[in-house]
Amino acid sequence: MNDPNGAIQFDGTYHIYYQYVPEDPLGGGATHWGHMTSKDMVHFEQAPIFMSPTENFDRDGVYSGSAIEKDGKIHFFYTGNVKQPGDHDYIFSGREQNVVHVVSKDGFEIERREVVIPQADFPEGFTNHIRDPKLLEKDGHYYMVLGARTINNLGSILVYDSPDLNEWSYCGTLLDGGEEEGYMWECPDFFKLDNQDVLILSPQGILPTIYTFNNPHAAGYLIGETDWDTVKFQPETSYQEFDRGFDFYAPHTFEDDQGRRIMWSWMGIGDIMPEYTNPTIAHGWQHAMALPRELTVENGKLYQRPLAEYQTIRQNERKHEIQDATDLAGEVYELMVEMEAPKDFHLFLRQDTELVYEDGILTLKHGKSGFGRRRRMTPIDEITQLQIFVDTSSIEIFVNDGEFVLTTRVYPEDGMDTIKFKTEAKGTITYWDLALNHEEESE
Repeated sequence: MNDPNGAIQFDGTYHIYYQYVPEDPLGGGATHWGHMTSKDMVHFEQAPIFMSPTENFDRDGVYSGSAIEKDGKIHFFYTGNVKQPGDHDYIFSGREQNVVHVVSKDGFEIERREVVIPQADFPEGFTNHIRDPKLLEKDGHYYMVLGARTINNLGSILVYDSPDLNEWSYCGTLLDGGEEEGYMWECPDFFKLDNQDVLILSPQGILPTIYTFNNPHAAGYLIGETDWDTVKFQPETSYQEFDRGFDFYAPHTFEDDQGRRIMWSWMGIGDIMPEYTNPTIAHGWQHAMALPRELTVENGKLYQRPLAEYQTIRQNERKHEIQDATDLAGEVYELMVEMEAPKDFHLFLRQDTELVYEDGILTLKHGKSGFGRRRRMTPIDEITQLQIFVDTSSIEIFVNDGEFVLTTRVYPEDGMDTIKFKTEAKGTITYWDLALNHEEESE
């Protein structure tokens, strides 16, 4: 599995769809849309596959897209992928990426499925890679953004508008990239949050620095203002990465009935080999979703916080002064560290995963259990809080109440679950086991 798609809350039910290849954990088969549902964002049920590549306009894959509600129905838009036979590179020739519109009364059954923007109607100046439609409604009018790669190998975001979700007109480019900003921008997302416009994009090909863009494909955001007369986005911040770990890509957001902007993301990245790999491939599966996170705009940044709902699965609370926390261990848990701003600390998680803060640099390090993952480093002036979620093969680290986040997969040996925290700073550590209670499991 990979990209999250079509996230929406409809008639009280949360739906999350996702790119799914049932035949092959390396993604070598046809891409479908898998589907899961929830009433509370804690307990999820597996639904049948929602869409499969059964049409001529998507025969090589039902690629990424989004959902929006209109007149009591869900309208999905996705990229139908087609590879023409012959001698093609599938970048500049041979590929169709059609925008497809799907209508559903309930999120389970499809009433209508048709192409609304075929590859042939895309503007000149772009390669065959134009994909991943995301919808925005403003003042009763609809806008669609699409990620693109120009013929000069630069990223770009196209924008279309429509009065009814059926007929679409090209407005131009919402934003264009430069030579240092990647060769392809995919998985765009565009919304207003806390009275500011936010553009999310996942560039491919940004060159790494010591502290940034260390993954082969990045995922991040810009905050700014949109001139709706020209439909141009004007960034007021620099491009910021969402996550400083190893496994995070293709973020996808929606607004729920509480008015929260919630972000799903793929806990994985493409093209990671030979740097690192996932041993789950040998067992026939690969990848996961990161915890959905609530987004807010604070101090010119997007803060990411775990949903409050996850506090309901806390069990067996143990709270210690930092210097007295000598008996902690676990496989699936939440850890909260609150402390005076330390000069340094050293936190040991699972088998050989370490979180080290020294000289203003936070370093996430893996040993053998990282299966090739080594380290990621992030400058942070001051750290006073850590909230960490650990599952059987994942670690998600929220720093300073969501100001920075690091997400990673990890595959420790059984029983290698000791937690140790070393620092001279004063503070507390709170530990919770995370589990559904027995009544919920029996239901």
